[in-house]
Amino acid sequence: MSGLKTQLYLVPTPIGNLKDITLRALEVLAQVDAVLAEDTRTTGKLLKHFEIKQKLISYHAHNEHRAVSRVMESLARGETLALVSDAGSPGISDPGYLLVREVLKHGFKIEAMPGATAFVPALVKSGLPSERFVFEGFLPPKKGRQTRLLALAEETRTIILYESPHRLLKTLNQLAAHLGSSRQVSVSRELTKLFEETVNGSLTEVLTHFETGTIKGEFVIIIKGK
Repeated sequence: MSGLKTQLYLVPTPIGNLKDITLRALEVLAQVDAVLAEDTRTTGKLLKHFEIKQKLISYHAHNEHRAVSRVMESLARGETLALVSDAGSPGISDPGYLLVREVLKHGFKIEAMPGATAFVPALVKSGLPSERFVFEGFLPPKKGRQTRLLALAEETRTIILYESPHRLLKTLNQLAAHLGSSRQVSVSRELTKLFEETVNGSLTEVLTHFETGTIKGEFVIIIKGK
């Protein structure tokens, strides 16, 4: 790939279906000097699938403060790096903000590439208004959770949340209590994968479905605004 300069690429990776990776993403991942990965094992499997041999550097929530200084040193030497998350666009509900801020502060160029991210397909297939929405990511597990739920109860825009399988029922119950059990919601899981599922209805109806159905995979919750 010609024309690579000293910079950081933010490279989206598939959220499930490996065919969703872009040709440009594969080209960049093969040509940079190293890839910063949230989980080197996960990214290693992806690169192996596409027959890309690449140096992987661990970069995740527990080491990002220590890793940033090493990244700056690499960029100063003229190296070009790519940042990826386990799935989707890096910087969306995973480490990345701190690194991007520091790279910009030091005057290096960043390119954020378009590609897979979970909340966009979940939103557009929900049937709920998409002209104005607010992305909340994961709710705080404990501290600040009640405050956030109270604020969401007054939000007029469509609300987007991410949730893990072991907290799904708790979150749906709390949303019903704070936003009203009749509030319309769309919950998607396993997007782009073989057992992809989207359930639409009131919070009560969707909660009933998952109380007796399958709770597996990562979830995107789309909630109609007040």
